[in-house]
Amino acid sequence: MERIYLDHAATSPVHPEAAAAMAEVLTETYGNPSSIHSFGRESRRIVDEARTVIAATINAGFNDIIFTGSGTEADNLAILGTARSKGAGHIITTTIEHHAVLHACEALEREGFEVTYLPVNEEGIVSLSAVEDALREDTILVSIMYGNNETGALQPIEAIGQLLSGHSALFHTDAVQAYGILPIDVKKLNVDFLSVSGHKINGPKGIGALYVKPGTALAPLLYGGEQERKRRAGTENTAAIAGMAQAAKIAEQTREERAARYIEMKKLFIDTLSEQGASFSVNGKVEHSLPHVLNLFFPETDVEAFLVNLDMAGIAASSGSACTAGSIEPSHVLTAMFGENSPKLRSSIRFSFGFNNTTKQIEQAALETAKIAKRLQ
Repeated sequence: MERIYLDHAATSPVHPEAAAAMAEVLTETYGNPSSIHSFGRESRRIVDEARTVIAATINAGFNDIIFTGSGTEADNLAILGTARSKGAGHIITTTIEHHAVLHACEALEREGFEVTYLPVNEEGIVSLSAVEDALREDTILVSIMYGNNETGALQPIEAIGQLLSGHSALFHTDAVQAYGILPIDVKKLNVDFLSVSGHKINGPKGIGALYVKPGTALAPLLYGGEQERKRRAGTENTAAIAGMAQAAKIAEQTREERAARYIEMKKLFIDTLSEQGASFSVNGKVEHSLPHVLNLFFPETDVEAFLVNLDMAGIAASSGSACTAGSIEPSHVLTAMFGENSPKLRSSIRFSFGFNNTTKQIEQAALETAKIAKRLQ
């Protein structure tokens, strides 16, 4: 039985070229990038080249990129670092953010900051007017994700950036799911911070990056050496940085082709389910979502039983955020969209596509999914 991986929004397989770049660094370039001797300079060159690559993919400058240990750390650095540099103030976010953002905001509430959690509509999108209405004179930060990791819903980031251009509040977007899939230009978006992660783009786990607009105040989370221009202490993970840069380079070169292919895969999956007579509906709006993420509601089914049956058929999917995959708590994203009493909370599955999926795999997975849905229903 062929195993079919449709959980790329949780993590993605490392691209062979990214793995090769990492292996070369691990075996040949072991110097500390902060050392001034030749071994250190070799490592520094790799880190600098990677910083140049990551910056170019989002139209940022070389000095605007801070390497972190993950997308979560990048989110935390933007949010906690901004708040602690200001000392006090009001923060705006949404109810559908990744827990890296939500839990950081909750931590700040315990420190005395006030946070407004904006609702979303049934398509999972926050309204521009809601952001405008929530803005106050003491608002110091607005943090709204680019594309949702569970439903794929795209937020009006550029419009929010324009709205905030006349306000002193800083603007952060968690672009972990969108990076490498959609075109991103930090200047066009008018963001002050943008978070990305290596393992979502076929790079290694344990590496991320934060874009910081030049001149933006940011308190560090870690204290130690002067790495990353004193904003992120700790010896750089040179191998992971090299792997992420190679993955980012490939992602950017193939972005348009992959996005178009994922949209076709999404359509094929939906069409096959319909042809097989499965009862389902799409959570969110297909045409206004990330190309690779598809969240489906299967009435009168139980998500845990569904996932077990999919796994037995060799298909890997998810009930939502990978960070809460072991939890029986309902999705906070679907709760925000449909309410805490909606049957969609216990009967929805996320399928997410990646570069190694084939049309044949998608069709086979959809056929098996239809069989399971009809059996459970």
